[in-house]
Amino acid sequence: MASYNRQVIDIQASAGMTGDQSNEHQRRWTERGWRDAAKHGNYDPTRAKLNFEIAKGGIVQPIDTSKSIPKRIKETLKARGIVDPNEEMKAAGRTPNRRTVVNIIFGGSREQMHRLAYGDQVVNLEHGADNSHITRCKDIEEWAKDIYAFACGKWGEENIAGFYVHLDEQNVHIHCTVLPITQRNKFSFKELFAGKDKAEFTVRTRRLHDELALVNQKWGLARGNDKQETGARHRTTEEYLRELRQDCNSLELDIAEKHETLRDLYSDIRKAEKRCKGLTTMIRNLEAKEHELAEQLEQLETQVASGTGNAEELNRRIADLQAQLRSTSSILADKRDKLKKADRQLADLNDEVDTLKHQASDLRKERDNYGADINEQVRLRMADAVLGKTLMEYGKAIESMTPEQRKAVGNDFITHLAEKPGEIISCAMYLFAGYVDGAIQFAKGSGGGGGSTSDLKWGRDPDEDDARFAFRCMVQAHKMLKPNKQLKRK
Repeated sequence: MASYNRQVIDIQASAGMTGDQSNEHQRRWTERGWRDAAKHGNYDPTRAKLNFEIAKGGIVQPIDTSKSIPKRIKETLKARGIVDPNEEMKAAGRTPNRRTVVNIIFGGSREQMHRLAYGDQVVNLEHGADNSHITRCKDIEEWAKDIYAFACGKWGEENIAGFYVHLDEQNVHIHCTVLPITQRNKFSFKELFAGKDKAEFTVRTRRLHDELALVNQKWGLARGNDKQETGARHRTTEEYLRELRQDCNSLELDIAEKHETLRDLYSDIRKAEKRCKGLTTMIRNLEAKEHELAEQLEQLETQVASGTGNAEELNRRIADLQAQLRSTSSILADKRDKLKKADRQLADLNDEVDTLKHQASDLRKERDNYGADINEQVRLRMADAVLGKTLMEYGKAIESMTPEQRKAVGNDFITHLAEKPGEIISCAMYLFAGYVDGAIQFAKGSGGGGGSTSDLKWGRDPDEDDARFAFRCMVQAHKMLKPNKQLKRK
């Protein structure tokens, strides 16, 4: 087995599944949808017939598009008597933020996955190629069944809402949709996946990769080296940036959960404050009554001692006042005890609020750090891919041009790069990361023409490496930062 044949597993949690996601997983597209997918993505309609799903019981079958995944989920929850917390939040007018759906991608190195799926057949991966003659090998079905059994063992077959195997893209992979429902029939992403903290998450993730490697071993896929031991990422730029964005999204959900908990706590605090206020008023009234009874009792006892008035009537009234005083004192003591407990509860709630505020603040800082890391990684990777190669690539391009082409291109790119390196790199970073609108706005804000808002697509060519794409981004940024230049999207 070649050392580069590695397994792939990618886990992303979300607050539900959209119709577009479901349609993509199930290839539930109209003819026009297929045309758009083939035009703007790496989908091959001629291989769509090779896709399949694993149904309950590990049955291999064509993808069932009669029901969307959200509808499957809804019917499953209803049958199991489980309430979707996000639906409750929607009904209450709140933004849903509970992680109730986990999307998992299983796959591996392209060469080995193609070997399992197509055997010795050669698939033409060029855009628009005809691969209608390609057939599906049995090995890919058996591998998918093994992965399905693994997922069932880890998270429960009843929690798998979809398990689709795609052979119509550049690399073969599985989309597995899992509902993070515990044995107590409660949603809990942390209990099933994340753990209580980062340390437990790290341990669980390593264990998951180790366990999956045991399944993948017979299929020629090995576990990657642990990045904690090697310091290496074993990821492409796109994969790394996607992982960082997923971390940002996960942190956003954590922050939203903290805010939701804070809202609940503030509601509890208001109730506790109202209770404390009510008890304080009751105690004040009882203390006034107790004082009044004590004064009346003292007056009666003085009359009895002086021999004035009817002694029998005075004693009867004294006994009655003493009984009222005992009852009032008892009630007063009870209310004071309850006030102490209410005060402690209020203090605990306020302490919990302070803790959650600090946690939310820490999460926001972590999210911001991830965001800064995304920008920094794009900048570093662009610098590595471009700055050291720009002059050489530019020189090669110029050498291959005709005199007319050289005149049309002009020789101001290097001059512009020397004059405004920061602006060009920043604009190119937006393009490199896929933030076309951000690149347009940045260019306009820096005095350039910006770009068109047409629906034509700007992006990386399917087989374009980091260096070439980064170089194109730099050249395009140079053009966008010039006045009245429009972005020509692909």
